[in-house]
Amino acid sequence: MKYCIVNGDDFGASRGINRGIVEAHCHGVLTSTSLMVNMPASEEAAILSRDLPKLSIGLHVNLTTEDGELVVDLNAPDECRAELHRQHERFQDLMGCLPTHLDSHHNIHRSPQLLPHFLNLAHQYCLPLREHSPVHYFPSFYGQWDGEMHLKQISVESLIQMLGTEFEEGFTELSCHPGYVDPDFSSTYAIEREAELQTLCSPIIKSKLVELQIQLIGFRELNDCLANLPG
Repeated sequence: MKYCIVNGDDFGASRGINRGIVEAHCHGVLTSTSLMVNMPASEEAAILSRDLPKLSIGLHVNLTTEDGELVVDLNAPDECRAELHRQHERFQDLMGCLPTHLDSHHNIHRSPQLLPHFLNLAHQYCLPLREHSPVHYFPSFYGQWDGEMHLKQISVESLIQMLGTEFEEGFTELSCHPGYVDPDFSSTYAIEREAELQTLCSPIIKSKLVELQIQLIGFRELNDCLANLPG
């Protein structure tokens, strides 16, 4: 069986991104999102989520600015650990529950100095951590590299090809960044968010998932699906 978790990063970053993620969930194939708790629209995101009971919501730990500058000293382990736990507690204050999964902005958890802290937090609360769980992380649905826009990469045709050739048996997280351009939020990834949103909401994608027998789930359903696997 093939399972796909379509996870939208950056929930809470801006009102435009919040609106895009909600739309991709309600009218498209997005099943999961990751909340940034220290961004201007995080409280709005939490409020919006109350009307979305089927949306899995994890913690998108944010230790960098949108331009990639560090906001904590990676060589200060106590500082890093404290900030990680502070954001986890902030998530619970906003959402009233634990996150369904754990990942990070710009995948900063890959840093050798930070990874042990992320692994400890994930283990403590039994959270799937991106790239350290039974879920294969698929990041190729992304419309920018080398500082240039590549909208073809996030087109309906491109995603159809990815689903047909890259998704294997088991669990795959399709990482995405849907949203609307927001004048109050500066990001190098802007127009691409709207292109992703259009693709994720295409009825062609829904039909292709059915044709390929790929079942959409959220991180909330992961443990139940794992328990039901044969053997």
